[in-house]
Amino acid sequence: MSECEVCGNDYAMVFEIRTQDGGRHVFDSFECAVHRLAPVCEHCSCRVIGHGVQIEGRFFCCAHCARRAGVPHGEQAADSVGSGA
Repeated sequence: MSECEVCGNDYAMVFEIRTQDGGRHVFDSFECAVHRLAPVCEHCSCRVIGHGVQIEGRFFCCAHCARRAGVPHGEQAADSVGSGA
């Protein structure tokens, strides 16, 4: 058994995530993984668990937050939408 690095739960079914920079993380749930690894929106402070919007290295959960944050070029931010086809 291994211990989740967020909640400390000692659990037989943990999973490991390796990051691009060589980091190694062990979690017992996706909730704990999101809590530790997902970026935080710079405008509303929620965790960015979808595609989000990145402008000049800054992360936002959506185009609305990017526009409201007043970052350069933020007014051009748009959420992507499928064609429905």
